[in-house]
Amino acid sequence: MNPLDNVRIVLVGTLYAGNIGSVCRAMANMGLHRLALVAPRLTDSLDEASRLAVHATGILERRTEHATLAEAVADCVAVVGTTARGGLYRATVQPPRRIAPDLLRLAAQGPVAVVFGREDQGLHNDEIAACTHLIRIPVDPDYQSLNLAQAVLIVAYELYSATGTYVSPVEEAVPMATQATKNALMAKWRQAMLDVGFMDGQKADHMMQGFQRIFSRGVKTDPDARIMLGVAHQMSWAGTTARTRREGPDC
Repeated sequence: MNPLDNVRIVLVGTLYAGNIGSVCRAMANMGLHRLALVAPRLTDSLDEASRLAVHATGILERRTEHATLAEAVADCVAVVGTTARGGLYRATVQPPRRIAPDLLRLAAQGPVAVVFGREDQGLHNDEIAACTHLIRIPVDPDYQSLNLAQAVLIVAYELYSATGTYVSPVEEAVPMATQATKNALMAKWRQAMLDVGFMDGQKADHMMQGFQRIFSRGVKTDPDARIMLGVAHQMSWAGTTARTRREGPDC
């Protein structure tokens, strides 16, 4: 079973339908599908939620609504509250990246609720006290307020990343350049730099040490090396052609 299927996003006292729709979209981006609303205090129509959910309206349509937080999380094995403030009940707070693997292990055993508070007040102290774990998203202390959907997206991203299901397509599909290709690249660039007059033969060895350092930092994959080989080849051809024209045909 995918543990993300057991993660429930719980929104308490939400004010704006647009935020609910944006949360649905963030959830869908990160493989989460269960949404619960607790005593929403909407100031606008759910039509705005549908609009901002874009292709994640299915999550919105399957949402559950509850009168209290206790009702929304009654079947959960863990209840994770999110908070930006300190205080008596908030001393054991952790960043989402650190706690995500533990939450996924718990989600393999039963439902896990991740609870987000009101846009204007967050979660109340009694709601924080009812949580088994607490999360605080690290932000710049000069401006700590996050939009609700942004907060959900960050936590959902850390949970999705912790599953280990994503593999970088660069690592998967692009071969690393071999030493033979790198040597050919350096030889071609040496000749190109001579052909365009960037350096003369006496300084070539010294100059090529600089190019070697540059290429070792930035040209690592086979496609990168072949592109740079092509550039050097074209430069060499252009330099040789221009020099031939300047010198004129042999008599």
